Amino acid sequence: MMRTLLLVLTMLIASPLLAETDPVKVIESTNAELAALINENRERYREDAPSLRQDIKNVLMPTIDTVYSARLVLGRHGRGRERSEIEAFAEALANQLLDRYATALLDYNLLERVEILPLTGDNTERATRVRTRVQLDNGDRAPVDYVLRQTDEGWKVFDVIVEGISYVATFRSQIDQEIRQTSFESLLERLEAGQYQVEVDD
Repeated sequence: MMRTLLLVLTMLIASPLLAETDPVKVIESTNAELAALINENRERYREDAPSLRQDIKNVLMPTIDTVYSARLVLGRHGRGRERSEIEAFAEALANQLLDRYATALLDYNLLERVEILPLTGDNTERATRVRTRVQLDNGDRAPVDYVLRQTDEGWKVFDVIVEGISYVATFRSQIDQEIRQTSFESLLERLEAGQYQVEVDD
């Protein structure tokens, strides 16, 4: 469950401080804001899950590169699509994952669980990888890497790699198969209605 939760959370994660010039600080700022949000409202959220989902969404959704990430997930199926269609797909996918896993965040202290490492390796404005280590329930530390790119609005996350497995690649494989069997329009309609669910390995 912890690994699933981290994939869902970090898929959406970005920083409200988009002018931040250091990608590591982007992740640090976001982690701290989410931790404070949950710690300050934990008991209320236990009684009001919709508020929890909405508050997390308000912090995260406006600050990620949703269209770019969604186009990567859709692959060839996103070519030629209107921006509004891509945005609808991105929002439907994010809403589904939040509905399924947001309440699990209440059982964890992000500041105690997450270690953010310094930048290493080859990083560019097109793809910079920030590495973190997340403590699991059994005491092991799982590698969770954020992949960011520089946009006109600052650094934004567009992919997350959990224990070597890319979020984009994980969902692209499932979405590709589903669209080939039906259509983009059918998938989007079922995704928005909760009739189709992406799978995330625990």
